[in-house]
Amino acid sequence: MESKYVYNFDEGNKDMKSLLGGKGANLAEMTNIGLPVPPGFTITTKACNDYYDNEEVIREDIVKEIESHLVDLEIKLNKKLGGNKNPLLLSVRSGAVFSMPGMMDTILNLGLNDISVVALSEATGNERFAYDSYRRFIQMFSDVAMGIPKYKFENALDKIKENKEYKFDTDLTSDDLKELIKEYKKIYIKEIKQEFPQDPKEQLMLAIKAVFKSWNNPRARIYRKLNDIPNNLGTAVNIQSMVFGNMGETSGTGVAFTRNPSTGENKLFGEFLLNAQGEDVVAGIRTPKDISYLKDLMPNAFNQFVKITSILENHYKDMQDIEFTIENEKLYILQTRNGKRTAKAAINVAVDLVNENIIDEKEAIMRIDPKQLDQLLHPSFEDASLKEAKIIAKGLPASPGASSGKVYFNAQDVVEAANRGEEAILVRLETSPEDIEGMVSAQGILTARGGMTSHAAVVARGMGKCCVAGCPEIKVDEINKEIKIEDLVIREGEYISLDGSTGHVYLGAVNKTEVSLTGNFEKLMDWADKYKTLMIRTNADNPKDAATAIKFKAEGIGLCRTEHMFFEEDRIPAVREMILSKTLEQRLRALEKLLPMQRKDFFEIFKVMDGRSVNIRLLDPPLHEFLPHDDETIKELSKIMDIDLNEIKRRIANLEEFNPMLGHRGCRLAITFPEIYNMQAKAIIQGAIEVAKQGVKVYPEIMIPLVGEAKELKTIKDMVKETIDNIISEEDVTIDYTIGTMIEVPRACLTADEIAEEADFFSFGTNDLTQMTFGYSRDDAGKFLGEYVNKEILPKDPFEVLDQTGVGKLIDIAIKLGKLVNKDIKLGICGEHGGEPSSVEFCYKMGLNYVSCSPFRVPIARLAAAQAHIKSLV
Repeated sequence: MESKYVYNFDEGNKDMKSLLGGKGANLAEMTNIGLPVPPGFTITTKACNDYYDNEEVIREDIVKEIESHLVDLEIKLNKKLGGNKNPLLLSVRSGAVFSMPGMMDTILNLGLNDISVVALSEATGNERFAYDSYRRFIQMFSDVAMGIPKYKFENALDKIKENKEYKFDTDLTSDDLKELIKEYKKIYIKEIKQEFPQDPKEQLMLAIKAVFKSWNNPRARIYRKLNDIPNNLGTAVNIQSMVFGNMGETSGTGVAFTRNPSTGENKLFGEFLLNAQGEDVVAGIRTPKDISYLKDLMPNAFNQFVKITSILENHYKDMQDIEFTIENEKLYILQTRNGKRTAKAAINVAVDLVNENIIDEKEAIMRIDPKQLDQLLHPSFEDASLKEAKIIAKGLPASPGASSGKVYFNAQDVVEAANRGEEAILVRLETSPEDIEGMVSAQGILTARGGMTSHAAVVARGMGKCCVAGCPEIKVDEINKEIKIEDLVIREGEYISLDGSTGHVYLGAVNKTEVSLTGNFEKLMDWADKYKTLMIRTNADNPKDAATAIKFKAEGIGLCRTEHMFFEEDRIPAVREMILSKTLEQRLRALEKLLPMQRKDFFEIFKVMDGRSVNIRLLDPPLHEFLPHDDETIKELSKIMDIDLNEIKRRIANLEEFNPMLGHRGCRLAITFPEIYNMQAKAIIQGAIEVAKQGVKVYPEIMIPLVGEAKELKTIKDMVKETIDNIISEEDVTIDYTIGTMIEVPRACLTADEIAEEADFFSFGTNDLTQMTFGYSRDDAGKFLGEYVNKEILPKDPFEVLDQTGVGKLIDIAIKLGKLVNKDIKLGICGEHGGEPSSVEFCYKMGLNYVSCSPFRVPIARLAAAQAHIKSLV
């Protein structure tokens, strides 16, 4: 059977997304359920990939298949593309497998030329409409297909408006538009060195190629990278007969969501523009009206639209994002897709759909992207600070949240500011897809133009970025880099604050506060806990972090780093004294000072954890990290220790290492200085006994780091165990404790059967295991890993997303070897990978007992663990 590369809308369905793309599959589905969809056909993703495989040439047999479907469409509509009587005009739109709003390119009104524009004018009796459509086509075609910058055409348009003293594009007359078209053609000739193409089929093939090329434009690649979308899927191309929203006051175009995409409220949410084409709404060129106004202007079309939104939501069982056009009061649906939404809206919609018996709990859990929860785990403005703050403008609340930062007026400046560690706000007249990198780096986004479905709003909501759009009070001067609001001038580098929930813009920075997670969030997370089997612990080194993690329902501490306690101001002198001691006696004296401090640390953490397991890693970093390097602190230390200044400097120099990551650290410290771990063991068990005496259950897990040889673990374990058992015996109490190791050296994975003979648990320290497996220094790898990912040498930064192929294979080996010797060995992971969703799923598949992550990532890990289990049930 010959390959088929083109499908009419009535030949496909919603399950053909991988071939027809999301847009094409949904256009086919809507056609088949009888909705008013303008007819057309879809060129498949397979054709796009063939184009790239064929050195960016569309093969002749595919061209013939496209032409055959075009003839079918012309017969069906009794029109001819670019004909001299009632001409057929087309839209050419991309449609990737996964929705990529604003990332790909579109061309409208294709088929117009000097002859067909006259025919369109005669067929519709509306000359102004015909020439407005032609000037739009020239601009879009020139930009998308030929690469001529849009601003060259916009400058020509602005010049005519300025000369004629027009405020809006719609003020231009037919004669004005004819004059403008001449100017547009001059721009085309100057840039391309040839006339604007008049052959409609040549226009069509150039447009199709442009959409194929747009799959690999920089903004599309960045969007795919941010959203984990593979680069080899390709895009489909949707060729659809045009319907016109720019035919006058009985026509219009709009975008609507079946529920509020910011809050999830079950209420139609959308906007429309009279006498406009679809790109006008999403481009933010004019500020649209709320869709409720349509009820009075065109009640029949509005009522039909409301009915269709209900049909689509029930059909797809999810909130829909719908594009529509009204041509002379007749409604057409141009697109539907599952709507992009904030984390708050996603949770509210999912829970509401369960309550409405449309989906079940498992489906609700699977609907939420765990990474999206980050949006809910960040501060909002403090009420007290908000009362003191000065409101300087109000726009549309396009994407909720709170942000403060210095204003910058182009994307690159925002990226550079963020790289310097500054908080930045991107301020634009309106954003475009080219601003994507700046939007990623910005704390928030403010635009003077655009509505709730503009590019800025849609992209910001998807990223969880605070955004205020369509703020007409602000005058943005991107050239002089300043904002004017009446007499107030805010220049680049000055602070403003944005409230994306209200649309308010504040002067200066406003203090923020933590968010409270209740209601539907708690309900969804309770469902997640019902289905997950993997325990979620936290990485916490102090009672405050431990308490935060408990609030997020952490089930224990998977990593308590004792070295973080040593850096506190009241104890660092004693730590330094211990390190620089020349004799055992001096060192023991210093450790005696540290013992009560460490004991208090552990007592407080055990108390907060209230019966949950606490895994404590004994001292890990090289000792020189605790030592001063400035002369003033060294002099002070010399006085405290009563040691000659030069001698102190010599000792500090002797402790420096060429490669500290592989040097005198972890268990190696305990082999050479056993008294350090001995003190820590005393502090842990004494703190545990104090808590136990207060009636609090306590389960210490003592973790010995950086073991690469079983004898290292045995030597240190025997010492620690003897110390602990002696204290327990003296106190005449019972404390259940375990001793295990952090698996972070590749040799430990390969000899895990030997190590398991001495260990009660393995905790995989994937940060160091990644460093040692790749041979990358985590502190230096940032200099090259970005290029590795961009050039697809690596799929992801392995310090952010666990490398399942290499590091994962070592983990798998260690688990299998360890269980051969000790089938009940407890297994966990405590690197930052423990809060990354795909890594959590890997840990579930490997049969780990728990993952551990930072407190604010606990909800993310809980949801990811539930999703991993639900996937395994399918």
